[in-house]
Amino acid sequence: MLKVNEIYKSYQTGTTKYEVLKGISFEIEQGEFVAVMGPSGSGKTTLLNCISCYIPTDEGEILLGDTNLAALDEEAIAAIRNEKLGFVFQDFLLLDGLTVKDNIMLPRIIGGKVNQEMERSADHLCEVFGISHIKEKYPADISGGEKQRTAVARALINGPELILADEPTGNLDSKSSRAVIDSFLQAKQELKATIFMVTHDSFSASFCDRVILLQDGQIYHTFERKGADRRNFQDELLDAIRNREEEANEQ
Repeated sequence: MLKVNEIYKSYQTGTTKYEVLKGISFEIEQGEFVAVMGPSGSGKTTLLNCISCYIPTDEGEILLGDTNLAALDEEAIAAIRNEKLGFVFQDFLLLDGLTVKDNIMLPRIIGGKVNQEMERSADHLCEVFGISHIKEKYPADISGGEKQRTAVARALINGPELILADEPTGNLDSKSSRAVIDSFLQAKQELKATIFMVTHDSFSASFCDRVILLQDGQIYHTFERKGADRRNFQDELLDAIRNREEEANEQ
């Protein structure tokens, strides 16, 4: 599904070169829910931006199926983003002048796929995520959790191969955060969605099938849940984060 192979990314400031990603490699299978965690500066947001092709890599391959995203021109990348990738952002990025349902349909409208099937798809997603009762309301009139569930539905309207989520629970309280994670789990179970999520939140990450922990632009460790109790998995993640912080302090 997604294969990231030896990705390098650096930034130049004056004469100083900052290496952000240092040979990152991993694969995500169809239907997996994978999180990447790490401290500020570890490279997790840069990694997400490279996968979505918002910033170019210095070296390496990013394969979505058989397509090398890093080799595409801007027009082809724009088509991939609209048709094969779905995005969920920390700040929702809903349009205030559109209803919930219209916001969900926006990628289809932009892609010129306006038809009755689009309407049916939007209605179905509203049912899946429990927001049918607010589909005619505007973003200003709904809660943060409802906004983020709307954003998840919007990300799924085109049936993307991969959903990329950037700190989707970062601005939410615990109840709304759980509602958003539940929507991802529903998308995974009912719609066979594949999800790659950047998060700093061990609670959200503990629901994932796999968690990649970054440190200084490299993969520090990868954790697989494998049916383990969610709370035990969260404890495992927290122990690893503490150990990493202790090692960093010693160094």
